[in-house]
Order: sequence, then structure tokens, then C-alpha cells
Amino acid sequence: MPGYLNRPDATAEATWHDESGVAWLRSGDIGRLDEDGFLYIVDRKKDMILSGGQNIYPQDIEAKLRDNEGVDDVAVIGAMSHRWGETPIAVVVPGHEQTSREEIMRWCNERVGKHQRIADVIFVDELPRNPNGKILKRALRQRYANRQYH
Repeated sequence: MPGYLNRPDATAEATWHDESGVAWLRSGDIGRLDEDGFLYIVDRKKDMILSGGQNIYPQDIEAKLRDNEGVDDVAVIGAMSHRWGETPIAVVVPGHEQTSREEIMRWCNERVGKHQRIADVIFVDELPRNPNGKILKRALRQRYANRQYH
């Protein structure tokens, strides 16, 4: 891809030049290589939460929350924290099982690492999605990320 259509600013921001001057477009995807050299895309850099100097990948917390019968759908985003800079919060579409916000937080926080603990659960009827079905985390951040947590 040569760049973003009619967005030279976005193209410039995403372009990196190596030592020999070759231009590379950085997609913002975060990946890992396994022992056989296979690349796995695990998250998006823009979605990563930086909390107390720790990188938190929302996908890890989302995967755990999807195991809870009280959760039908979920997206984890970073919100402002006075203590940590950012802290994870979960935006949840409730499942058929009646579960409270506190019960979901306790259940999740018992199953994730200390730095991954969620500070809040926000119930919604549905998560915003693009036409391909991808959750629009940018829209969630615009709506909820300015909430203040300790």
C-alpha cells in the first residue's frame, strides 16, 4: 500500500525509513513470532493500555471475560487513572445470565494478572461496529476514556 487515500498526514505518520532509506508503512499491529517463525497478530498498538509502566493488551482481558456467562460481548479500553496513567475498563453487552457489574469485576480480576485488573464495567446494549463487524474501539474511547479512576 503506498499510503492512505487523500491523507498525506496519516501516511507521513505511519511511514518509517530504514537505514538505507527504504520507506516502510507501519500498520500499528502488534505481533509475535512462534518457535517455527510463524507471525501471529495479537493486538493493535492504538488499543494497548499503558498502566503504571506496564503494557496491557486488551485482547487478553477480553478473552478471559468472554468465558463469563454474564458477558455476551466485550471490549476493553484504557481510561484515565490518577495513579497509573491509564487503567483497563470493560464495556460489556450482558449475557443471558443476570450478573452485576461488581460480580463481573470480581470474577475477572481473580483470573487476570494484577496489572490487568479492570477498574470498571460499563453495560451497553451493543458495541459499535464497522460494516465488517470489527468493534470500533475509537468510538468507545471517545465516549468512556475520559472517565477518571484512582
